[in-house]
Amino acid sequence: MHRDVKTGNYVNRDLSWVEFNRRVLQEAQDPTTPLLERLRFLGIVASNLDEFMSVRVAETKEKIKAGFTQKDFTGYTPSGLYRRLIKRTGAMVAEQYKTYRELIRLLAKKGVVLQEYNELNGTQQRAMDQYFHDIIFPVLTPMAVDQSRPFPLVHNKSVYLAVMLQKEEEQEDEPFFAIVQVPSNLPRVVPVPLRANSKKKTFILIEDLIKHHTHTLFSGYIPLAVQEFRLTRNADLSFNEEEAEDLLEAIEKELRRRRRGAPVRLEVCKDFRSDALLELQEEFEIQDPVYEIDGPLDLSFLAGFVDSIEGFSHLKYSPVKPVYPPEFLPRESHFELLRKQDVLVHHPYESFEPVTDFVLEASEDPRVMAIKMTLYRVNGDSRLIPALAHAAESGKQVTVVVELKARFDEERNIAWARKLEKAGCHVVYGLVGLKTHAKIILVVRREQNGLRRYVHVGTGNYNESTAKVYTDVGLFTSNPIIGEDASELFNEITGYSGPKAMQAFRVAPDGMKDELFSLIRRETEHALKGKRARIIAKINSLSHQDMIDELYVASQAGVQIDLIVRGVCCLRPGVEGLSENIRVISIVDRFLEHSRLFYFENSGNPDVYISSADWMTRNLKRRIELMCPVFDPSLKKMLVDILNLSLNDNVKARELMPGGNYVFVENEEPPLRSQTEAMGIIPWKPAEWSMST
Repeated sequence: MHRDVKTGNYVNRDLSWVEFNRRVLQEAQDPTTPLLERLRFLGIVASNLDEFMSVRVAETKEKIKAGFTQKDFTGYTPSGLYRRLIKRTGAMVAEQYKTYRELIRLLAKKGVVLQEYNELNGTQQRAMDQYFHDIIFPVLTPMAVDQSRPFPLVHNKSVYLAVMLQKEEEQEDEPFFAIVQVPSNLPRVVPVPLRANSKKKTFILIEDLIKHHTHTLFSGYIPLAVQEFRLTRNADLSFNEEEAEDLLEAIEKELRRRRRGAPVRLEVCKDFRSDALLELQEEFEIQDPVYEIDGPLDLSFLAGFVDSIEGFSHLKYSPVKPVYPPEFLPRESHFELLRKQDVLVHHPYESFEPVTDFVLEASEDPRVMAIKMTLYRVNGDSRLIPALAHAAESGKQVTVVVELKARFDEERNIAWARKLEKAGCHVVYGLVGLKTHAKIILVVRREQNGLRRYVHVGTGNYNESTAKVYTDVGLFTSNPIIGEDASELFNEITGYSGPKAMQAFRVAPDGMKDELFSLIRRETEHALKGKRARIIAKINSLSHQDMIDELYVASQAGVQIDLIVRGVCCLRPGVEGLSENIRVISIVDRFLEHSRLFYFENSGNPDVYISSADWMTRNLKRRIELMCPVFDPSLKKMLVDILNLSLNDNVKARELMPGGNYVFVENEEPPLRSQTEAMGIIPWKPAEWSMST
């Protein structure tokens, strides 16, 4: 039920996202962040903006094209929102490249130099000429555009060169137009041989090498201008699942269509020729946004560049070696340990290896009858896939729910699905119309007293790579109530079982939203009766209007609400008479804050949950999500400690103001950086459970 709340009391989702990416940009601008890490953050800003343009801005443009004029619940029409987004992202891009130029200048002072071809000495130029001839030239394909050769397909987010040419003997004719794709399968940054007696590392961008040698691609023509451009297309998949006979084939077909998605954004280098720009705009049928970039197009290459630089570790974060959770040491059987106790693991401070070891042990154990697992995003060299395949080949019942619609991971997940099916696994693609975003493993084992279920529930993906840089938690348990619910959940996903009332789990889209509303309303009732009432939620995004309205009502009743929202937040905190009891902070630091943790005071008898779900419409209505209670008092204490660390951060935490802007948290307390503090106290040693104030 919607409350009578004015549209001005909500922050627009997309504008809130722009503010989030601005916080990432602040990390690139922070002089206390190691220099190479600042470059990495700048690359993240670029990657984030690419996805935002290709999905969110693309969707807004489609609404305008379709004639939508109604306002959203934050008060914006598609056209009004689009104008605001283009203005804000344009300002961000200008700030992004100003930061880039400053960081490259500082990096050169430290001995890492990014140069242009003409700045190299003769020996270096000859080495680069040879590299171009041997490595780059064979890969290049010059593509002319004329009456007999139509404009070739320009790939999404690839860097191209627009080439204006004239014949050597006919210099009065109209210039000819051609394009050359900068190869994405070659290193974007090429190391240059050292100068004599120099300790500096010198690099050159591959497009600079190609530009200098463009004449070798067009014999008999003189290049008048060689300039970079880049096109962003609509990358959202659109198909009718209910009419698709084979979901895997339907997605493969849609991926091919994505390559020809509607143009959304055109980026060109500074001082781009007007006639070449007109050619591109007419071909792509795009007038705005056209961003003129003063620097290299597509700064997402910076993350890989930072990783490739050796000998400058002092300009990076000190390496962190995740500890193997002490509960599993010595590395005894997971099953033997979990019969005695539940275990909570906090990544990346604690290793992801216990999760992999859990599946590996299950695949080898002759008493294990079945393994069931969800896969949303998996790293390319995952050890989980071979383990599941081996288990199936060994005769175990292996069921894997592979989410083929995980955006931008579709092709990789299709490959995994085929490999698992080939090995004999039962591969399921989830329910029609819903993405399977829950993170759960169920192992069924034959023991002396009958079958026993072992479960892992996580807040993050089963991805060994991201587990090193995302903060997430995972619960290992053999609790029979959770085990029974796990079986019911998989039966719903893989079979025709309808939603059932579960004992512990709450699952979206059927029961999680209602349970969250019930928990919030319980805190509201307790506050009205003068009882202890408090809500703490750590999530990535908050944009569900009904959820926001429930929190507003709870605030007005006197419930103290602390929200740790890394990204989008449509709620306005601190508004008198509406949300003065709500505080919202966002932490952007070395690791991506990814865990979803919920705390409800319940008048001194708290309920604590871990979840895969953010409080967004898509999570609560269009995805299979999981919310799992934590029963063990010592593990509850661990989660409360994690929440309190975030709430007390006054170094990397920013607080959301009523106006929608964020400011760094400042107080008189000693500096506390939650992620650094977490590194120092892992492994956690929970004391007797109590709620910290």
